[in-house]
Order: sequence, then structure tokens, then C-alpha cells
Amino acid sequence: MTLTTASRSPLAAGPVPTPSTLLTVSTVSDRADSGLFHVLCAALGETPARAAFAQLVVVPGLLRPVGARLSRAELAQALNMALFLDVTRRVPMASAYVADLQRAGQPLVFDHGALRTVAWPSGALPPGEAAITRVLRPLGFSLAATYPLTRLKMTGRAWRHADFPEDIAQFFVSELHPERFSPTFQDAVSRVLASSRDPLSPADLALLEQLARDGELPMASAIALLPKLIGCFARQHGIFEADDYQRLLNESAEMAWIATEGNAFNHATDRVQDLEAVVAAQRALQRPVKDTIETSATGRVRQTAFKAARVMREFLDRGQRVMLEVPGSFHEFIQRAPLDESGALDLAFDAGNATGIFKMTAGSAGPDTASPAAEAEHTAGQSAAC
Repeated sequence: MTLTTASRSPLAAGPVPTPSTLLTVSTVSDRADSGLFHVLCAALGETPARAAFAQLVVVPGLLRPVGARLSRAELAQALNMALFLDVTRRVPMASAYVADLQRAGQPLVFDHGALRTVAWPSGALPPGEAAITRVLRPLGFSLAATYPLTRLKMTGRAWRHADFPEDIAQFFVSELHPERFSPTFQDAVSRVLASSRDPLSPADLALLEQLARDGELPMASAIALLPKLIGCFARQHGIFEADDYQRLLNESAEMAWIATEGNAFNHATDRVQDLEAVVAAQRALQRPVKDTIETSATGRVRQTAFKAARVMREFLDRGQRVMLEVPGSFHEFIQRAPLDESGALDLAFDAGNATGIFKMTAGSAGPDTASPAAEAEHTAGQSAAC
């Protein structure tokens, strides 16, 4: 099948084609014979691996036949596909939307995944973005831009793949700065993060160092490493007091979200051709889409999202274990215009867009009401997007 504008279903107005995705898409048998499918199947099982290939556009350059070694780009793509599946598992609206596309025979372009970190001592885990960038760099990602998220007291950084910048999903890694909050807040952060474990062993770190040096790994090493890399994008700390959750929520809905969800993807993003058409189609299905579309200062990057899923999480309450409903993750949509006549897409983010998108987990942040900080952010005017 050739991915062309004419073949895209009006259901989601289709993923926007890039120079790579305009190439002929490989057959199912070609994909099953690839090193990418082999490593993903070993990590997830055959059925989830086939689902990932059916759901996502994978360019031919990432579908090399199975061999003795796996490139950093193939391993990066395998990680991204696994993390995308995780979002569809945790976010009902994402699952429903992707199922619609599947019925239409339409894969989507995975544009980026976003996650949050805390620049603070975190038990055995490296603090802040270092817990994640030690994985991204060996996989071939490099820092593309830094975005101050001043009102949120955070910093966002975009990490883009050097080998396939348009075709391998970027990572938007945000870092919260507790030193900008009250001492009460900082103490609560310390208590919540103190039990954090490091999901990577010395042997895993050695494989990452080898990957950074060589740009590839023996297939057996790649198969051993991928599940460990997937495990980095999760919550690493244990159960904590509900009172500490409320202390965090009183000042930062974002830190409260990190407390329950950790370094899991806050959202995964579908790159679409016509954002207004996507929004109209989803609203016609009575799905909860954000009220507004965020537009970058350049006008080339536009974003919106489903509202965040609600999830049940366990807390301690004076020695007793209790379950509370809190915000989970969500699915986002982005439309990117070309930078110039070359047709290369504008792959940047916008500090104005990111804060607005972050509201998706702030509007109903707690078991009962949003935090005062979240409510203030909600009415603060022009926000930011990732």
C-alpha cells in the first residue's frame, strides 16, 4: 500500500505525510522479518508487537532484515512503539481513537511522547531528567531545544533523533524545580521520592555505554536491554501518604501527577493533517476533547488533546491503605506545517502551547477539586504546549 493523501480516511483526517512516509509501506511479511519486529516481539510478545505495527507508521529505513546486530535507531523505534502501546492501554480515549483508525485501515504517525521528572534527590534514581537522558542519548537522541515553563516552575526539553528526526517520535522531557516552591512542599517531595529505585543495573548501563560508542548492539544484547529501557518510563517510588499528595497538589498539580504516575508518558501524540477535522470528528462522537486549540507563536504548530483519563491509585492514610481517583495520562493531536519550500516539517515545540496542554492533568487534579495552583494556571491566559 502507498500512503497518499487520497488513501487517508476522513475519520481522523489522517496522519500528515512526511518525505519518508510517502515511500511505499512494506508488507506485513517484510515487517515480520525485520530486526525491529524481532526485538519488539521478544519484549512484548507477538500479539502486542503486531498491534504496534498495525497502529503506527514505520518507515522502510527502520525495517532492516533480522541480522546479528540492531542499530540505535531500530532500538529507539522499538522503545517508542512499546511506550505508545502503554498509553493506549492506560487511556480509554486513546484506545477508542486508535481502534477507529484500525477499522479504517489507517496507521497514525507517532509525533512525540511527553514525560515529567523532578530535579530533586530521588533515592537510588538519578535526579531529574538525568534518569531519562542516560537512555535517550545512547539511542541517538540529542537535545533539540529548551523551553522555560515559568508559570509551572518547570523546564521542558525536546529530544530529537539524529538519524530519523521526522520519523522517530521525539521525547518532550519536563523537569520540575522544587526549590521554587515552599519548604512544606519540598519536604513532601523528599518523602515521596525517597523510596525511588533505579530500574537499570550496572550491566544495563554498560550496554547503554556500548550502544553510545558503537551505534548498535548485538541482537541478543538489544533483546535483553529493551525491557529494561521500557521499565525506565514508569513510577519508581513506592506508596506514600495521602496527606503528602494533598500538600503537593496545593502548590503544583504537575508534581502531584508525578507523585502518582512517575516517569510514565503523560501523553502520546498523533501527528495529523487537519486538526480541525480531527476535533470535529471526535466531538461528533461525544469524546472529551480540549475546548481550545493551542497555536505556536510561529503559527506552524497547533495542538489539542483528549481530556486526561481518571485512574485509581493507592495511598496511605494514617496506616491504612486507601484508593483515590486522580488524573492519569491522555492522548494528544498535533498538526505541523512545513518550515519552508523544502517541505521539511517544523519539529519545534512552543512554551506557550505546552502549559496549555499540561492543563489536561491539572483541571481535576485531586480526588475532589483542582489545586489552587492549577486553578490559577487555568485562568492565567496564554499558556504553553508540548
